[in-house]
Amino acid sequence: MELLAPAGNMESFRAAVQAGADAVFVGAPAFNARNLARDLRLDEIAAMIHYCREHGLKLYLAANSLVREQDLPQVIETLAILAELQPDALIVQDLGIIKVVRDYFPSLPLHASTLMAATNSAAVGAFASMGLERVVLARELTIKEIGVICKKSDIEIEVFIHGAMCFSYSGLCLFSSFLGGKSGLRGRCVQPCRRQYTWETKGGSKGGARGGKAGSARGSGRQEVSESRGHTSDKGSYLFSMNDLGGLEAVPLLAEAGVASLKIEGRLRTAHYVSLVVQAYRMVMDADAADFPVVLKKAQALTAQAMSRKVGPGYFLTPQPLEAITPYHSGNAGLHLGQLESVQARKNGLYGSLTLKEGLEVSDRLRLHEEVSGERHSFSLAEMFKGREKVTLAVIGDIVHINLPAELVSSARHKIVVYKVDVRNQPQMSDEAFGLPSRQKMLEVVARAQSSQRSRIAAVCREVCLTEEKSAALLPLSQKGKGDGRMRTGQRKPGPVKVKLPLEWWLRTDSIKLLQGTLPFTPDRFLLPLDKNSVSQAGQLKRSLGQGVRNLTWCLPPLLFESELAPLQKQLSLLIRSGFKSFQLGHISQAWLFQGERVHLSCDYTVSVMNSQALAAVRHLGAEAAQLSIEADRTLLAAVLKSSRANGQQIRKGMTVYGAPPLFTARVAARHFQYDRMLTSPKGEAFTMHKKDGLVKTVPCRPFSLLPYLGELRDMGLDFVVVDLSHLPTSPHDMLALAERLSNVSRVSKLPSFNYLGELE
Repeated sequence: MELLAPAGNMESFRAAVQAGADAVFVGAPAFNARNLARDLRLDEIAAMIHYCREHGLKLYLAANSLVREQDLPQVIETLAILAELQPDALIVQDLGIIKVVRDYFPSLPLHASTLMAATNSAAVGAFASMGLERVVLARELTIKEIGVICKKSDIEIEVFIHGAMCFSYSGLCLFSSFLGGKSGLRGRCVQPCRRQYTWETKGGSKGGARGGKAGSARGSGRQEVSESRGHTSDKGSYLFSMNDLGGLEAVPLLAEAGVASLKIEGRLRTAHYVSLVVQAYRMVMDADAADFPVVLKKAQALTAQAMSRKVGPGYFLTPQPLEAITPYHSGNAGLHLGQLESVQARKNGLYGSLTLKEGLEVSDRLRLHEEVSGERHSFSLAEMFKGREKVTLAVIGDIVHINLPAELVSSARHKIVVYKVDVRNQPQMSDEAFGLPSRQKMLEVVARAQSSQRSRIAAVCREVCLTEEKSAALLPLSQKGKGDGRMRTGQRKPGPVKVKLPLEWWLRTDSIKLLQGTLPFTPDRFLLPLDKNSVSQAGQLKRSLGQGVRNLTWCLPPLLFESELAPLQKQLSLLIRSGFKSFQLGHISQAWLFQGERVHLSCDYTVSVMNSQALAAVRHLGAEAAQLSIEADRTLLAAVLKSSRANGQQIRKGMTVYGAPPLFTARVAARHFQYDRMLTSPKGEAFTMHKKDGLVKTVPCRPFSLLPYLGELRDMGLDFVVVDLSHLPTSPHDMLALAERLSNVSRVSKLPSFNYLGELE
């Protein structure tokens, strides 16, 4: 079984190798799902590959970001050079990258990233059919579930064994993107799961106790935090901040289950952290069964020094780990030094005072956490005083004044907590002494690769990307049969609202009653979730919809566990035999469930299509229509649609333009959650949590809307749009209000536009 370590820089790479890692993974420049301070240079990656090859180790590159259409030329150039350098594998998420690699750079082995949310053996089998050699499973699986998948799979299985845990399934988190355009699927996550949130009572005041219905505080009207019982206070709590995963005890069980590789998370962590954690796992992996208890204690002592968050076994032992979240703790990694008691400006800078809860040394790496805003800033300590004496070292209990970078401390200088996240920098071994080749030699290697691949890069870009020649050859879009797209305002006339949109529209709902009732509009297609309840009413739906049943599409969920596969396949067989022919895939691997069936397939936005090559990939797998990424901005949409037309792709393109999408989709149902009740962020954004079918979804209270831009979307070349009423009220009054918004015949309140008017990062 392989021990796979992270490295965000050369120092961490050396630490991982010295500590005993069998393999190291680093980020591919410009398209990896970690927002590093600096991407590794190609010459540094070349040096790592060279070193690993000479020492019997492996070097994997995380190329696991979603790729925007406009990024394709740069990605193709990087892939061409990497094909020359020959890392042991690329870890990928984007379907477009998979297609480009398979078509043009087939010598590059591919591993499926955990962002591809593989939760069952069918998904693993599908990825194998796509040419991937290894799958990194979703972190939400138990050891028992992992074992079943390993037994049924013919390719290597990798699991995360240690490090940070995301609250949401990694490939389904939209929270960071929804709040400000920084996509977690593109490595730009601002970690909204680590912020404080507050439950709102029906009267609008803040508070609430653990679980169940809202509670009211007595006496002073305030509700205090109780660490022992997990209560939340009116100042909020860290509802979604997961503890770190620590799987030392699970190592023998995972080996027995058939796992090929154990992966330590942490490309953003320090070399100090990497060294200690890798050493700990090397010890337990090499230990004899008889010595395991003693070795385990030593390994646990090592990881305790690594300055991580509180650790636990994650989902390994149960699908509902009760201690996965500590809501009264901020979830900061590192040692808690204390809270700034005051901040003062002096002649030579800004200084904060605190009483130390841990030892501190000048040059230690610190993080400031502003609890009100949730913002975090890191810096190296340059200067420290005890009273008037300048010191380099202080111990627990000392009252110290530390130099603060003025630009990192906002005007709200209260409730700032300080953490130590790395120890004082120690003198480092040089690359040459370590055995790495010289930088000059590797620069020459990269230059030769660039030179030898130049014509290849140009040829691939001509085939794949939107060139000037292709753009000039495009004919104007036909608007036959479509409205003019202009929005009309004015007084609403008596009688029913007439809804006519400038392009085809699909209505998604999780309410069967809504389909069976009378609506003030007629969508071109209905989308209904495929679950046990809806399938049981399929016959009744056929009778009530009559000929309209041809316009019904069943939507498969993006997540399926192993135990749900067989029931789902039975449901699909029943629906197909009953005459239903239209299905929407929630996960790309589900295309394999329909092999040999004469059906019409489309893809939900959860398949994450951000470029024309990803569109080509889903078309190749049998989809006739696909929704583009719900995160897309106006520029990205226009680029994908234009490139798709220029490349002659025969697939219909759509997009969800209205709805309250799940921003978090989680498996854990913590005891402190309060469902169907409003909670607010420090900035006043409002959300609710819903629990259904074993999943917890957090959705915005206000839907987003691109309805005012339908004409523009049509002119870009979009074929259809989706109005999603899931998680939204659907009373007759609500439907009339929606009809008015769709037709824009009266003044309606303005809604957020997700990223459409901004820029997706």
